[in-house]
Amino acid sequence: MRVRHLFVAAALAATLTACGGTDEATPDDSAAEDTTSAAPSDAAAIVAVAESDLGDILVDGEGMTLYLFTNDSPGESTCEGDCLAAWPPVPGPAEAGDGVDADLLGTVEATDGTTQATYNDMPLYYFAQDEAPGDVTGQGVNDVWYVVDAAGDAITSAEAPSADY
Repeated sequence: MRVRHLFVAAALAATLTACGGTDEATPDDSAAEDTTSAAPSDAAAIVAVAESDLGDILVDGEGMTLYLFTNDSPGESTCEGDCLAAWPPVPGPAEAGDGVDADLLGTVEATDGTTQATYNDMPLYYFAQDEAPGDVTGQGVNDVWYVVDAAGDAITSAEAPSADY
């Protein structure tokens, strides 16, 4: 039975990386739906500040970590295709939660045509491999993905995780 669980987990991870995942959960892993559904399409995302091992960082209303992509330019998202599968955009517009400067919130048109939330004019993303509130597994991936502080700056001083995604 343990081997089956490991196989299901590996297959789910491969699916999330290869095609961005879906909102369909496998029978043995109902948490899969939560890792890829950023916010309901009919509700605004909430951006807030939370404490983490990396300092105070931006999270959504559920406590999931938000990231920025240093290859983006202010007001422009460049993540597309497989990038969007691993780094789903935070839907916009977003509402300011605890610790967030509402004046820094905005939107940009994402490469997939949807409206994406921005903070300090930089597009915001989730990382599909983050499984629970407080996870920061996307920090430093490929030296271009970083958590965001309350001022809207990338926290680049923290060590990157050992795996590249």
